[in-house]
Amino acid sequence: MTSLLPSPLSRSALVAELRAAGCVFAEDEAELLMTAAGTPDELAAMAERRIAGEPLEHLLGWAEFCGMRMAVEAGVFVPRRRTEFLVRQAAAALVAGRDRDPGAVPVVLDLCCGSGAVGAALAARTDGHIELHACDVDPAAARCARRNVAPYGGHVHEGDLFGPLPARLRGRVDVLVANVPYVPAGEVALLPPEARLHEPLVALDGGPDGLDVLRRVAAGAPGWLVPGGFLLVETSGRQAPYALEALAACGLTAEAATSGEFSATVLTATAPPAGRNTSARAR
Repeated sequence: MTSLLPSPLSRSALVAELRAAGCVFAEDEAELLMTAAGTPDELAAMAERRIAGEPLEHLLGWAEFCGMRMAVEAGVFVPRRRTEFLVRQAAAALVAGRDRDPGAVPVVLDLCCGSGAVGAALAARTDGHIELHACDVDPAAARCARRNVAPYGGHVHEGDLFGPLPARLRGRVDVLVANVPYVPAGEVALLPPEARLHEPLVALDGGPDGLDVLRRVAAGAPGWLVPGGFLLVETSGRQAPYALEALAACGLTAEAATSGEFSATVLTATAPPAGRNTSARAR
């Protein structure tokens, strides 16, 4: 594609073009694009793609998350700032788990991991003192996740939910984080173009009420968690009451936490203690 923008492109001209395209942080984006581009022609091409609506993170090859640069590539779900609240809640769960078993190295599973940003951020918070596993059904996401969790010795499994996980993890997971897709199918078309046109549908569409994948995770979680282990999921405020019911139906004790800072809702569910019967079965 031949760029319609002038090359070389001045910073002021780039800012003006980005602002006209609706980029709220046009100055910051211009600076990032100019730093990332190797040549004036490359800058013009990147600017044109951004103006056409391609996510900035896909153009840069990274997304900022929890103060870290997470590798992303075209077609991969971009980690959202609100999901940093999920990381905070999961870190608190890790602390609670350590109090229960101070000498153990906790096992963390990042399910529906996308780029692996949540798992990598948790590993960074603990200086890598966790056994980290991440899983996603999308090959491109799994490829990015491998890059992001590699510094922490993390393991990435490619496939649907619990399916590709090694059997040795059954009953050993201390903290399971799952940033499941939770947009109701009928509302996907209402998402910003950056998401609905450039991110995989499987990372966005949560089924008719947005809770299909959450229910599957809740049903399988008790078979993988240690007694008293934690499952944490992100959802919307309006879905939270129904999500809590789904978690309770699987034998999990759950509560919701909300953050005004991040405009986020996270549910933390606890597996039954050892010796307690539950009707939930891993799927």
